[in-house]
Amino acid sequence: MRSLVLGVLGLGTVVLAGRSARAESNNDFLSPREVALGEAVRGNATGQAGVDVNPSGLGLNRELAFEGGYGHRSSDSASLISVSACDSTTAIPGCFFYHYAGVSPDTVQNIDVHSSTHVGGIALGRVLAPRLSIGSTVKYFHFATDVPTQRDASGWAFDFGATVRLTESVSLGASAENMFTTTDTPEFPRTVGGGVYARPFSLFAVSFDVRWRLDGDQQAARYGGGAELFLPFSNGQAGVPIRAGALHDNSLGGTFLSAGLGYSMTSWSIDVAGRHEISGGKDNMIIASLRLFGPRLPAPGLQ
Repeated sequence: MRSLVLGVLGLGTVVLAGRSARAESNNDFLSPREVALGEAVRGNATGQAGVDVNPSGLGLNRELAFEGGYGHRSSDSASLISVSACDSTTAIPGCFFYHYAGVSPDTVQNIDVHSSTHVGGIALGRVLAPRLSIGSTVKYFHFATDVPTQRDASGWAFDFGATVRLTESVSLGASAENMFTTTDTPEFPRTVGGGVYARPFSLFAVSFDVRWRLDGDQQAARYGGGAELFLPFSNGQAGVPIRAGALHDNSLGGTFLSAGLGYSMTSWSIDVAGRHEISGGKDNMIIASLRLFGPRLPAPGLQ
């Protein structure tokens, strides 16, 4: 009887761990800049942020960039890896990308479970007019898990986005993620979101985003905001971006504070960010990335 009770308790713990540690593509694959700003980048989603949240932002700058990043999340011992190659110097800006998330939630009774997610694809943007750009992402995913309450899944998913530039320093972004999938799986839920980005001064920017999950029993909002201050030196050839933000997820009941720091040169940059849950749980996350730049041209203006 005792062994039966312990076995039931062990399985129950795995079930609970699987719920709290369930992989979700919309949360797992974010760069340090996005994490530091409370995920509020839809209004200015350049580079890899275009892959992550809004592909229409790929046309907001003109540069060739290669990025690789690694992150760790404490709540489920997650390892998060991302690589991308983005070129926005062409008529149709685009990114090739690959993401990986390996999750190992804590268990008891020596029962180890693991989940892994692989995602790869291409994101493309198009500037229809100086004030309007659109974009789309096509991605293939493979999810494998040992968690009893979850199942393996593979298939294709499609994202869409649009950005409207109200002025040279204010823009609005909207996106829909996983709106069409060939396989229904809770790890790739349908979401819609929008955000505003403003740069009141040349070296200072603020942003705010909100996102709604449309599938499953956790249909709720996830919203956040952040600010970035860029401190230049060496006659503008280098600089240090300082970022801070906050995030709240109604479905998790959690509130997070985040911050980030970087070092940027004309040919490369390093970014590091951390996030700490202040209510609703004890989740912590740290992530870092390296970017290598090719040709970098002036960003397109409204004229």
